[in-house]
Amino acid sequence: MNALLFLIPAALFLGGLGLVAFLWASRNGQFEDLDGAAHRILNDDPPED
Repeated sequence: MNALLFLIPAALFLGGLGLVAFLWASRNGQFEDLDGAAHRILNDDPPED
């Protein structure tokens, strides 16, 4: 039972940290072009120098 006193706040802290990381990534444009990489991998053009 004493372990819950440490595990519950740790879980809440890690969940909040994940939420903050997700909000930071979404505000900085990390999720704007989700289809671009999927289309670029199918392109067989040689790289431009």
